[in-house]
Amino acid sequence: VQLQASGGGLVQDGSSLRLSCAASGRSFWSPVAAWFRQAPGKEREFVVGIRWSRNYILYVDDVKGRFTISKNSAENTIYLEMNSLKPEDTAVYYCAVGSNVVRDSSRYTYWGQGTQVTVSS
Repeated sequence: VQLQASGGGLVQDGSSLRLSCAASGRSFWSPVAAWFRQAPGKEREFVVGIRWSRNYILYVDDVKGRFTISKNSAENTIYLEMNSLKPEDTAVYYCAVGSNVVRDSSRYTYWGQGTQVTVSS
């Protein structure tokens, strides 16, 4: 199984980006998908997680109202729509699959390779 993240880039403060993460093989985004990010010198941080069967979504506070997680089942892909980006959103963003919506990255089983998002001020 492989998860391929893409969509990162260099944007200005206030801009938008949409990250994608495609899963190879069978439909793979159940029961839980999540996005994490890791800024230089910092630990990997939970951004958002979703349990599809219950449509339960948990966002970290500083992205609420700005970021949205979604899925295209036909394309076996999840997305992270990021609006009103800030310099502090700069990080490598990772997609992940797990069994529960938790903030602990060690609880997730499969990971994408990461895509760099840089927001300039």
